[in-house]
Amino acid sequence: MRYDQRYLSIPHAVRGAAERYGDEPAIIDGDYRCTFDELAHQMVEAVRATIALDVRPGDRVGLCAPNSAEWIIAALGILGAGGVLVPLNTRFKNGELSYILRKSGARALLASSFLDNDYAADLKAADPELPALNRTVSILGPRGAADLDWQEFLHGGEAVSRSQAQDSIDRLAPEDVSDVMFTSGTTGHPKGVVYTHRAMFLHCLAEATTDLFGISENDRILHIVPMFHANSWCLPYTAVMVGADQIFAGANIQPPDICRLIQSEKVTFTGAVPTVWIAIKELCEKEGYDISSLRTIAIGGSAAPRSLQQAYAKNFGVQMSHAWGMTEMTPLGTVTRLKSYMEDWSDERKYDVYSRVGYASVGVDVRIVDDAGAELPWDGESMGELQVRGPWVIASYYDNPESADRFTADGWFRTGDVATIDAEGYVQITDRTKDLIKSGGEWVSSVDVENLIMSHPKVLEAAVIAVPHPKWVERPLACVVPKPGSALEPGEILEFLRPQLARWALPDAVEIIDAVPKTSVGKFDKKVLRERYKNWTP
Repeated sequence: MRYDQRYLSIPHAVRGAAERYGDEPAIIDGDYRCTFDELAHQMVEAVRATIALDVRPGDRVGLCAPNSAEWIIAALGILGAGGVLVPLNTRFKNGELSYILRKSGARALLASSFLDNDYAADLKAADPELPALNRTVSILGPRGAADLDWQEFLHGGEAVSRSQAQDSIDRLAPEDVSDVMFTSGTTGHPKGVVYTHRAMFLHCLAEATTDLFGISENDRILHIVPMFHANSWCLPYTAVMVGADQIFAGANIQPPDICRLIQSEKVTFTGAVPTVWIAIKELCEKEGYDISSLRTIAIGGSAAPRSLQQAYAKNFGVQMSHAWGMTEMTPLGTVTRLKSYMEDWSDERKYDVYSRVGYASVGVDVRIVDDAGAELPWDGESMGELQVRGPWVIASYYDNPESADRFTADGWFRTGDVATIDAEGYVQITDRTKDLIKSGGEWVSSVDVENLIMSHPKVLEAAVIAVPHPKWVERPLACVVPKPGSALEPGEILEFLRPQLARWALPDAVEIIDAVPKTSVGKFDKKVLRERYKNWTP
């Protein structure tokens, strides 16, 4: 390995950050504060401790904990020791966690309050099912049934020299596997997505560029997206590379916590799914929180309604910016920013741009294709499956040959999203292939209908699904959540939509519901609604 290739890893970037930013704050987690110097020291101690667990280069290590300083320190320790980080969804059930630990062949597990004692005991007794797992560590809270608590884990590293830990970091090669990230498993078992040190490093460099997220030493980042979700969009690692402050808010962060932290810590950058920002908007308007320190809010998971974007800009002086990506992309693919010559455009034209998911990140190629695989023009009208490729886009799933059809012979990843691309290169996601509604031969975008419904002044949330129809095969059904205190009749929504939609796109009915079901990362969980209304009849 050439010497200069050693730089292409996140642990090496932490050492560089300590040299550049030294005594500047790196992590804020409640009462815990640490500088970049201290973070680099903590990383080396965690590397020593991980090696002392008998984790060898290439060994998988599970990490299941809420956003916290301990999470990032543990992750850096695993990476620096040459181990492979396997982030685990804290909301997974025991069977799902056991499946991932078995599938990945994890040698060790670091978990919050060690999950629960019964599960820990089950793991310890499950040697036939989990033959590789030999050490367990509770990194937050009491030890429970784990072998070690956090302090015992760190003290165990005293048997490993600091020079041995530094050598381990220096031996990291760009193509070494850094993470196996398991998808949320909305259909079937979760699939493993393999990241390399090189892919992670390049992704973070791109994420920091001005025309993407523009993360810099001036920023204070609040982590809302869970760390198990593509490493919280890789923002913790990007922040370390460029010297940004990171603020961790712990488990079960709620809108009031977010508002208080933005106001008190003068947060400049954060991101989450739109459902979070709908709730925060209501809270800020009611309680008067000051969130004007934010220079932007990154929106992922699904599109934010135009009305929500405009409300944040008008009421709080904060511009939202869509970002699109997938776990399979490490995860960033596109970001919405105005080009320089668009600054003088009318607000209406600007929000035509802001409503899209943006242009491709440097390093990422995008295209749309028809059902036969033929590439479609970038005219803003032609609609096809979005495909991507690039240095941080996966080429296969981990030990999952049945998913080979997600990859084309010429190296493109099939995202499953349906999109248009305009002449300026801006991508507009119209739907997931499984969420498109085919009614009487006409395609209906559930996303477009949802965004229109959520622009109604009495609506808090809305999800649109396909329901069976004897004549048209499928028809749209709107599931709508009113704002608190609002009396909303189904007919109001239909009358509101009628002049804005083609006849075939108008929902057949509106169901008023208490809440839209959500996944563990806050996205609308339409499969729950489809199951609920599978026997719906007109």
